[in-house]
Amino acid sequence: MNQHRISRRSLLKGIGATAMLTRFGWMNALAQANPPDYKALVCIFLVGGNDGHNTIVPLTQSEFNAYKAARGSLALPDGNGPLLPVQTPDGTPFALNNGLGAIHPLWAQGKLGVLANVGMLVKPVSRPQFLANSVAVPSNLFSHSDQIQQMQAAIPSSSTGTGWGARAADRINALNGGSAFPAAISCAGPSLFCTGDVIRSASLLPGFDLDPSGMNLWPASAATARKNGLQQVLQFDSGLALVQAANKVRKDALDLNALMQSGNASISTIFPGGSLGDQLKQVAKLIKLRGTTGIKRQVFFCSLGGFDTHGSQSWQHWDLLSQVGDAMAAFYKCTEQELGIADGVTSFTLSDFGRTLQPSGSGCDHGWGNHHLILGGAVQGGRIHGAFPSMALGGPDDSGNRGAFIPTTSTEQYAATLAKWLGVTDQDLPLVFKNLYDNIGLFGTADLGFMG
Repeated sequence: MNQHRISRRSLLKGIGATAMLTRFGWMNALAQANPPDYKALVCIFLVGGNDGHNTIVPLTQSEFNAYKAARGSLALPDGNGPLLPVQTPDGTPFALNNGLGAIHPLWAQGKLGVLANVGMLVKPVSRPQFLANSVAVPSNLFSHSDQIQQMQAAIPSSSTGTGWGARAADRINALNGGSAFPAAISCAGPSLFCTGDVIRSASLLPGFDLDPSGMNLWPASAATARKNGLQQVLQFDSGLALVQAANKVRKDALDLNALMQSGNASISTIFPGGSLGDQLKQVAKLIKLRGTTGIKRQVFFCSLGGFDTHGSQSWQHWDLLSQVGDAMAAFYKCTEQELGIADGVTSFTLSDFGRTLQPSGSGCDHGWGNHHLILGGAVQGGRIHGAFPSMALGGPDDSGNRGAFIPTTSTEQYAATLAKWLGVTDQDLPLVFKNLYDNIGLFGTADLGFMG
């Protein structure tokens, strides 16, 4: 049989997908099979405050001894398996958590890197300055709700209506060549990260693999009734702009979920089960549609909860990092081997904040600076970027005496480096990251050099 023969079913699926894109106004008349220069950022938010101290561990003898002394019962390695050694170009040894085994080989391949001790800052601040309260710091430090908002906004206060991912997409919207397909998409429900001033954004509904409407209920009659009721609500013109805008967002989500069932969005790469694996598979499907939609720049948001590990951390944290590592590895494999666009897609982690180095029983408390994973074909991987903190409680990097480390790199520097790679110009970066550029002489640079 001719391997290039197209089945009737595949043809109908392709026709259906094209018709759907046309009906939604998302198909670009100038779309190409593989639009050149496609780039995407994929934010993976670890909700609750990931413990960076047990994500990557220093292995030089003095620092490892200090780490073990400070960590006590939480020190790795533990019963979940051995540490996974990695080495930086200068030979300094570190190790990844055993749960990150799926992405561990990508370190040696130069595709996976770490940005150390990142966090929200108004200005750079030293330990003496922090203790003397002589330099402004972000509002409501150590608060989940405030820091989640600030990390997604890259603004060191709690009052903002836009996220840095969407603001970056706003500035480069012209690169999308008139495509009306959403440039900012959250696969974890509505997110601040994907909320901008200009670009069209959307959020997918959970459960799309089970039912394209997101109404996977039993019995079927209940699903039908709920679906019909929702459609009536969405089609009703209330005359209220805010309500109509909310209805449009919901309708776009339903339309996107339906589109994900088309043959044009099919993915053969095997993704792990679970929430994050499902979300990154959604992202892969949306990226695959780029040839039909003509879109060239996109930002995505995914999330995984459970990282507020005040107790029973050992196995819980290993399990969470296993989900992160397995899902990121599958996603990278898909971009490299199936989509052929690994150099144009960068996934990276964010989290509310780090944790304290010193434990509190079988868990740890809210910290500040944190270490983040960056993965992609364009990443300058196989190294630690930024300044790794000293493992000394009450030492030069500690905000107190429990190892809640003061960030040495700001979230805005992290975000600006990614945004510049995505295509935001030097002239437009200050419009996306105002606080950083107001203090650029203090921060030193807006490009940390971890992107090729």
